[in-house]
Amino acid sequence: MNFIDRLRQAWAAQQTLLCVGLDPDPARLPAQLASSAYPIFEFGRAIVDATADLVCAFKPQIAYYAAARAEDQLEMTIAHIRRHHPAIPVILDAKRGDIGSTAEMYAREAFVRYQADAVTVNPYLGFDSLQPFLDYADKGVIVLCRTSNPGAGDLQDMASGGRKLYEVVAEKAARDWNANANVLLVVGATYPEELREIRSIVGDMPILVPGVGAQGGDVAAVLANGATADGTGLVISSSRAVLYAGSGSDYAQAARSAALKLRDEINLCRKT
Repeated sequence: MNFIDRLRQAWAAQQTLLCVGLDPDPARLPAQLASSAYPIFEFGRAIVDATADLVCAFKPQIAYYAAARAEDQLEMTIAHIRRHHPAIPVILDAKRGDIGSTAEMYAREAFVRYQADAVTVNPYLGFDSLQPFLDYADKGVIVLCRTSNPGAGDLQDMASGGRKLYEVVAEKAARDWNANANVLLVVGATYPEELREIRSIVGDMPILVPGVGAQGGDVAAVLANGATADGTGLVISSSRAVLYAGSGSDYAQAARSAALKLRDEINLCRKT
């Protein structure tokens, strides 16, 4: 199965559209992990094990690991997911984008070194910068389209041939870049109207939706504007609101409670 097949299987088997992002900030780790040789891994493993039955994907953010010189702990975390929760795909949130030869190395990093099932990429350099990722036909390539940050519109809303740039990206992703049926888009939960427009452009293409929880995206608006006819089509990601729901010895259980609440809210909106 390719990534999108695995994602659809997870939607059905797990009955969830929730993705938990793994953004381990060393300054926010529970005190009890301070003496661990691998505190970031121990934190991530506990969160993963506590929430695995509630999610359709996990999304580790590489910057949090790299800044802490903890790339080995990222490898350990992904290996743990693959060993103990093999039905749950892993999205490496790296937002890579570079010229062809360098992009080949970034693709190898994501898919060979880290064994991720999908990776986020930046399309600003054009198709040749995406091709090395797309060539891994069984892997997911998740293209930034309309992101959740406040400054997203500085470039993404610019006019291009009578359309906004994010609309052009959406059309190219669906029409020109998806020969291997392994392309997805990133569209922020904080822009539900844009999400509706993009869904109309790309049909049933899966969309990764960050920005619920700490960034304030509205779950009901995301489902109303972005879900496909069968109530799927979305990977709704929450990181900080789940990871740091608690800071004491029960941090993993607190994360599970937060994930369960969000999963149930998403599923309720799917039915209304």
